[in-house]
Amino acid sequence: MIGRTVSHYRIIEKIGAGGMGEVYRAHDVQLERDVALKFLPSGTLTDESARKQFRKEALALAKLNHPNIETVYEFGSQDSADFLAMELIAGNSLKKKINEGPLLEAETVRLGLQLAEGLAAAHEQGVVHRDLKPANLIVTPTGRLKILDFGLAKLIHHDAPTDMTHSITMESGTISGTVPYMAPEQLRGLDVDPRADIYGAGAVLYELATGCRPFPQSQGAELMGAILHQPPVPPSSMNPRIAPGLENVILKALQKEPLQRYQSARELLVALEGLSFSAAATTTDAASAIRIAAPAAAPTGEPSPALASSTASRSRWLVIASPAVVVVALAVVAYSYFHRASALTEKDTIVLSDFTNTTGDAVFDDTLKTALNESLRQSPFLYVLSESEVAKTLQLMTRPSSTKLTPEVTRELCQRAGSKAYIAGAIGSLGNEYVLGLKAVNCQNGATLAKEQVTAASKEKVLDALGESATKMREKLGESLATVQRFDVPLEQATTSSLEALKAYSLGLKATSEKGFAAALPYNQRAIELDPNFAVGYDEVGADYASLGEVTRASEYLTKAFQLREHASQVEKLDITADYYSKVTGELNKAAQTFQEEIASYPRKPGVYGSLGIVYASQGEYEKASEITRQAVPLAPDAVRWYTNLANYALALQQFDGARQIIHEAQARKLDSVLFHNALYALSFFGLDSAAMTEQQQWFAGKPQFENVGLALASDTEGYEGHLGKARELTRRAVDSAIRADSREDGAIWQANAALQQAAYGNAAEARQRAAEALKIAPTSQGAQSEAALAFAMAGDMARAESLAQDLGKRFPLDTQMQSLWLPAIQAQVVLDRKNPAAALNATQAASAIEFGQIQFVVNISCLYPVYVHAEAFLAAGQGSAAAAEFQKILDHSGIVWNCWTGALAHLGVARANALQAKTSQGADADAARVRALAAYKDFLALWKDADPDIPILKEAKAEYAKLQ
Repeated sequence: MIGRTVSHYRIIEKIGAGGMGEVYRAHDVQLERDVALKFLPSGTLTDESARKQFRKEALALAKLNHPNIETVYEFGSQDSADFLAMELIAGNSLKKKINEGPLLEAETVRLGLQLAEGLAAAHEQGVVHRDLKPANLIVTPTGRLKILDFGLAKLIHHDAPTDMTHSITMESGTISGTVPYMAPEQLRGLDVDPRADIYGAGAVLYELATGCRPFPQSQGAELMGAILHQPPVPPSSMNPRIAPGLENVILKALQKEPLQRYQSARELLVALEGLSFSAAATTTDAASAIRIAAPAAAPTGEPSPALASSTASRSRWLVIASPAVVVVALAVVAYSYFHRASALTEKDTIVLSDFTNTTGDAVFDDTLKTALNESLRQSPFLYVLSESEVAKTLQLMTRPSSTKLTPEVTRELCQRAGSKAYIAGAIGSLGNEYVLGLKAVNCQNGATLAKEQVTAASKEKVLDALGESATKMREKLGESLATVQRFDVPLEQATTSSLEALKAYSLGLKATSEKGFAAALPYNQRAIELDPNFAVGYDEVGADYASLGEVTRASEYLTKAFQLREHASQVEKLDITADYYSKVTGELNKAAQTFQEEIASYPRKPGVYGSLGIVYASQGEYEKASEITRQAVPLAPDAVRWYTNLANYALALQQFDGARQIIHEAQARKLDSVLFHNALYALSFFGLDSAAMTEQQQWFAGKPQFENVGLALASDTEGYEGHLGKARELTRRAVDSAIRADSREDGAIWQANAALQQAAYGNAAEARQRAAEALKIAPTSQGAQSEAALAFAMAGDMARAESLAQDLGKRFPLDTQMQSLWLPAIQAQVVLDRKNPAAALNATQAASAIEFGQIQFVVNISCLYPVYVHAEAFLAAGQGSAAAAEFQKILDHSGIVWNCWTGALAHLGVARANALQAKTSQGADADAARVRALAAYKDFLALWKDADPDIPILKEAKAEYAKLQ
């Protein structure tokens, strides 16, 4: 084999062989790296059962991605020879280390922690190793343990129950593994589950601690009998220096009956974490002290055990052991250090690890981490890395967003994110009581910053106990007593008293981070079903609907959250209040005031700056919106929403190159959003780049949730160019697509927008029909009703328009945009229909303060309907110059209007306004106005050069142009 090239691997040397394969060092000529190539043993190439098992190993390894597990790169076959390309790991096996004598307890525990971490990751992916032994465990030069050789690995079926009392099916009658490390049930050929690996880990720990195997005097059949029927020799009799705590852990792992062992690798991990300090603290001789205090450099993300010197305090973590359960009062990385690190500063960020839950009660999974996060969010001093920021950092670490945040992983994530510390927590049960612990660790040097432990008398008291611990942690981490006292609502009041509701809410947060708002919605709805007074849950459901474009549904839940806001912390109360004013009542000034108050109290919350920016944009103040939003970027530089908003604000300010640069900057960070593709489509439209528009259309087409948005954009473009037949078909498809995606409100808005277009182009009957259809799709939608009312008015159905306007006025009496944009435009159009332009001018004058405001429910930024109606009123009043100025506003703000029909008809409006000036002026002024009118008509007719010929307004424009010539 030496010198051969297999696939793109050049074989260099043989580095190992065994019953399950032969391993070679090889060079990957494509990626320029050395790898380990594993082949089936010679003589087994035609053995189908061996090949099947070999492929099973490949499948098992492919499911795993963890720093304590050997990485598989590729499974391939060449010339009927199957091979695995794997990570080439430098270092020594534990077998070699054991040959040098037993390890110190601190080193045994350190390696045991890593072994448990790797096993936990494998078990969580449904993989049981079944052949743990020192020869299959390598320690790298940096001290990291790696689990190798999953040749006997067994995959757990996904539909198997998760409790450890269930077995997985094993090949009938087959006993696979290495006898001294095999669990009794495995030795008997019975079904095995992850607890077989717990036994194997116990045997490895026994050998590390003593230098010999659990049954050192037995061989062959006698050894098998000893494993099945005899207790192992106590480790302390083989090595008197072994502390009782470590001995208890080893013996529990080696119990004959699976039910008496640790029930998961996580539980074993907890027990070892509780021992890690004890191992260092009980070492007394100088040589041992040196070895513990200065071990080999620990790998990234792995705090090295450190010696507590004779002058340092030696407080220990409580470990309660019994034959059936080991409860660790603080299940976190329990290492002690020479000194206490300094407290945090206001510039530091922290990361929360997942709670270690050894109670066996799944209701605590994810739930306590969420509760802790909600409690710490009350602090203006602390800033906890958000779920989205964590997910982004995990992506940079080439880990899935669903990765379990163990203390080890969290420390690495904390370092990668540039955070200062992480907080780990645990819960265990002691009879009817629950023991909770928190520990803050400096993720750069592993120093302990603060720790808390508390006992809850019952399950119902767990949240109270956790909240009390979190409050104490805040002060210990450097927050002033004044703010701790000012912002400290009991956890149950800040969230919910229902653990089940909090768990559903936790799953919703996770789903948002991993899959988006649509995936989170069912969990958040379940949370408020379980606790109808869960204010934060209602706010989250409202946010989900708002993000999905379902504004009416969002308003219902945000209103309920506002009514329940006293059942929330101060920060959540501010969030709920601001959401209510901005998204429900529409009181933009009150919303701005609330966001400003929140920024004053919580200056490190990036989302508040972005939300205030949206309020400013809704008021038409895009420079202020851009300025305040930019303050959010340094606080959360990988949050996509800042870039999408900034791109839209740049477009609104006619800064097209700036918008493009913002999008490119975000894409360089590998960020993406539907709003980016909206903006990119707009930029392509401005540049008349049909290929680029098609590219964006393809992106929308590949996303069922957003396909309707792309179709609506395409419809507007066709309508803008006068291709009304194509626009009709695209609108039909957009509406159907929105309804399929359960975004009925979007569908109604696309239909109402088409009604407005048809009315403006002169197809009054079709406009009235489409407006009525929009109201049927979403009868209570504020956006659909607003557009439909204006469409009815433009189509001459004054009664329907006035009725809808009256209803909107009653339903949204405080809404800034309703009262200052929509109702004035509708009322002005109605009185225009009644030939009263003076009244129309008075009505639309009220809109001038926020006439450029961003409309949240449309696909562009705004069609500037009030400006268009105001211009039409000037035309009707015979004020050509004023009308031309209003139409020109629309043309000058193309970055707001995009491809809306108002942008196309503004060209015609300028022509008509100048033609009117030519009629009402004399001499040179009349001639100049006529020239301007002719140029504007030419612009419009050039824009509509291939428009559908039967459009009424086109026929009128051609006739007006011919007459003017």
